[in-house]
Amino acid sequence: MNSKFNKRKMTKRILTTALMLLAITPIFAQGGAAALTNAAVEVKKYWDPVKLIIMAVGGVVGLIGGVRIYNKWSNGDQDINKEVVGWGGACLFLIIVPEFVSSFFG
Repeated sequence: MNSKFNKRKMTKRILTTALMLLAITPIFAQGGAAALTNAAVEVKKYWDPVKLIIMAVGGVVGLIGGVRIYNKWSNGDQDINKEVVGWGGACLFLIIVPEFVSSFFG
């Protein structure tokens, strides 16, 4: 008898706590426009360091790609055109994308 009473009492406590959480949650919610504005402000705040990291990683990857292409060229590989076009496209992408995203976030 006592275990049923404790189980019922615990169930009531859990349900009451869940109901309270569900009732309080909308108080902390923001409107859609405010949330988007906050997200845009956060992205603006972190964009310059992220842009610098993207450029640094792009530089390292570009150097590695250039060395790889030079190595293939030095060894007389005939299929180097595909590598050069891919490497050039990747470098162009890494240069254009940060500027393109910067135009969105100022």
